[in-house]
Amino acid sequence: MDKPSAKNPPRAGNDEAGEKQRELQREQDSTDQQSKQQQGGAPGGKPKAVQAGAREQPQPPFPAQHLAKPGIEGQMELRPRFEAPDYRGSAKLEGMTALITGGDSGIGRAVAVLFAREGADVAIVYLNAHEDAEETKRCVEKEGRRCLLIPGDVKSSKFCEEAVKRTVAHFQHLDILVNNAAFQLHAKELQDVTDERLEETFKTNIFGYFYMARAAVPHLKQGSSIINTGSVVGLRGSGSLLDYSATKGAIHAFTMSLASNLIDKGIRVNAVAPGPVWTPLNPADQEPEKVKQFGQQSDMKRPAQPEELSPAYVFLASPVCSSYITGIVLPVTGSVGAT
Repeated sequence: MDKPSAKNPPRAGNDEAGEKQRELQREQDSTDQQSKQQQGGAPGGKPKAVQAGAREQPQPPFPAQHLAKPGIEGQMELRPRFEAPDYRGSAKLEGMTALITGGDSGIGRAVAVLFAREGADVAIVYLNAHEDAEETKRCVEKEGRRCLLIPGDVKSSKFCEEAVKRTVAHFQHLDILVNNAAFQLHAKELQDVTDERLEETFKTNIFGYFYMARAAVPHLKQGSSIINTGSVVGLRGSGSLLDYSATKGAIHAFTMSLASNLIDKGIRVNAVAPGPVWTPLNPADQEPEKVKQFGQQSDMKRPAQPEELSPAYVFLASPVCSSYITGIVLPVTGSVGAT
C-alpha cells in the first residue's frame, strides 16, 4: 500500500477512525475524572475505603497516637473491633480447648471471642497487659465459655511448657494451639537492627512459636490443629521491617514443615497471613503521622479490623470446615492476590 504523501493524501476513512478514537478517549477521560472525584481523588480529598462486610469499618485517617510497648488496647483512642456482632456461632468447636498466645488484644482477642462463640474454652497467654487480658476473659465468659489467663514470656521455653501444662490441667485436654504473640519494631537502616533487637524479635516471633508447638504436640490428637499467625510481609518483605519480615517468612516455612511432620498423626498445621490490621501492634511501633494513614496502601484503602480476621482462624481450627487442609498460608490482606 502507498504511504500518504502529497501525491497520496490520507484517505477520509483514516480521519474518521482517528476522530472516533479521540472521541472514545474523551469519553474515558470524562469517566476517569468523575470516578476520581467520587473516590475523593481530587486535590485535598482522600481515597475511599472499600467496604465489603456486614458492617462499615473505620478508614483512615486514624488518631495520630503512639503507644508504649507492648501496646495496650484499652489505651487506643479508636478501639479495634473484635466483637463480630453479625457472626453466628454453630458449635463448630464444641467441647474443644484452645490456647492462644498474644490473646489479650488485637487478633488474639478476636479469635478468642469467636472460638468461645463456637463452643471452645480458651486459655490466654499474654505478656503483661493484665487489663486487656481481663477484658478478653470477660468477653469469652460472656459467650458462655471458660477462660484461663496465663501471663508470661513466650521467649522462655520453660514458660511455654508450663503454660501448656496449666491449660491441660485446667481443662483436661488441648485441641487447638494458636501461635499469635509478636514483637515488631521498624528500622530505616539495617544498622539500626541491633543484636538485642534482633534477638527480641526472633525469640518472640519464631522461637516462641516453636517452643509452644513443641510443648503442645504431645497433648494433641487426631483432629487437633495448630494455627500460626504469619504476615503479608512474610510473603513480600518490607524495607522497614527487616527482622520482623524475616521471622514471618520463617513462620510460613515452619508451618509447612510442621504440617508435613504431623500429618500422619491427623494433626493439621496452617497459618493466616494478615495484611494491615488495626491492633495495638502498629501504634506501638509507628510514628503518629504514619499511624493516621495506616492500611491506606492496601487495595481496600484501609486496614482490617480484628473481627475481619478471626473467622479465618475458626475455619482453619474446625474439623468440620477444613479437615482436608494442612500446610497452607492463607492470605487475608485486603489486596488482590496473595501479596
